[in-house]
Amino acid sequence: MKKRILAVLIAASALGLWAARAQQSQQVPGQKPVPLFKGDKKDKDEDESTRSVSGTVRDEAEAAVEGSVVQLKDTRTLRIRSYITKADGNYFFHGLSTNVDYEIKADFKGNSSDKKTLSVYDSRKNPVINLKLEKK
Repeated sequence: MKKRILAVLIAASALGLWAARAQQSQQVPGQKPVPLFKGDKKDKDEDESTRSVSGTVRDEAEAAVEGSVVQLKDTRTLRIRSYITKADGNYFFHGLSTNVDYEIKADFKGNSSDKKTLSVYDSRKNPVINLKLEKK
């Protein structure tokens, strides 16, 4: 009997979580989702300690480059994240620490951009760093 009650409680909990997540997926774009648990709510400290970076990769003729590989290197851990640009040449990295310097560069078919640095002293929340490919 206890096993049946436990199984029913687990199934009801799973169904409730599924329904809540389904309701969140129907929210209006740009609207923040309602947290399911207190632990899901992001603290202001966490938001203030992260940032993003974006930009556009262009060639020497100033045309956007599709398929360029943009690499973001964490200079503290040496971890590298990559992004492949779409037709508009744009890239985007989020969840970056404000306490770390990052190096950004782009490569495409043997052409590379200069390395740019996103510094800890750059206080912008969403800086834009455009990259220009040059023949090497």
